[in-house]
Amino acid sequence: MTKVSVIGAGSWGMALAVLLIKNKCEVTVWSYRQDQIEELKKTGKSDKLPEITFPKELLFTADIKEACNSADVILMAVPSKATRNTAEKIQAYIKPSQIIVTVTKGIEESTLKTQSQILTEVLGDEDRICVLSGPSHAEEVVSLKPTVVVAGSTSKDTAEYVQNLFMNKYFRVYTSPDVVGIEVGAALKNVIALAAGMSDGLGFGDNAKAALITRGIKEISALAVAMGGSPETLAGLTGVGDLIVTCSSVHSRNRMAGYYMGQGMSADDAMKKVAMVVEGVHSAKAALKLANKYQIEMPIVEQVNDVIFNNKSAIDVVYGLMTREKKSELNVEEWN
Repeated sequence: MTKVSVIGAGSWGMALAVLLIKNKCEVTVWSYRQDQIEELKKTGKSDKLPEITFPKELLFTADIKEACNSADVILMAVPSKATRNTAEKIQAYIKPSQIIVTVTKGIEESTLKTQSQILTEVLGDEDRICVLSGPSHAEEVVSLKPTVVVAGSTSKDTAEYVQNLFMNKYFRVYTSPDVVGIEVGAALKNVIALAAGMSDGLGFGDNAKAALITRGIKEISALAVAMGGSPETLAGLTGVGDLIVTCSSVHSRNRMAGYYMGQGMSADDAMKKVAMVVEGVHSAKAALKLANKYQIEMPIVEQVNDVIFNNKSAIDVVYGLMTREKKSELNVEEWN
């Protein structure tokens, strides 16, 4: 029986813990908060996923050493801003034989590193690190609704190991060697989803949403390719797929935060209202820095930053985007 330790007791980590229990794994969930662990043990429920009671087989601990020592697989499910600090905490207890899976989406602002790059830097050996990503809301996974994701690693063996670990009749996993493309798509779609939420908050319709998704994936793809990713990845599950669901779903915390900003709330108030981690806010500055570094034009990302950090109103952002300099949709024009 494969032993998996889930590092982080948020909604996505807990949803995957339940999935792995169903896949006959032995699963332990770690949180740094002793009170949270005690509540999970006592009630078998989480306010993040109130609709389910966790399987009695699911184990909980606030002891990071205990969680790491017993595992074959370490599943990193902490917020992106906590990834480096948490990796440094587990570093002393990690064994060379363990597979590290990250399900966190975000770019570290100070270094512009992706989640797998942070883990490689702290824990070493990128071939045992895998990224699991795609259009996958926790609320639907725990409800056994069909979900399809991608396992990305520099090692084919690692990607296929993770594919076999997670895959079942309602959770399908593809493999990919394009870790950069997967992670850039995963992080930046949250920024575009903030813009989509702002559009909804302003009362705009499907036309505006479709335009944001379409132009948003163009921005994300341009940056991902400049960083070494594949265009095919951004046309797939972790690009277009994840962007569509995050910009449209009632479960999307990034879209909801943007919605509240569109209605006039500040970024801080919007995040408090959502009451969950809004990764797009943390990735927005990093996305703009990457755009400048690689000299990629990313007007939606720029305008989202203006709303969050420069007190620009959402309505001004929209009309600013609409009245930009006229241009062709294609980079190369061929007229008959």
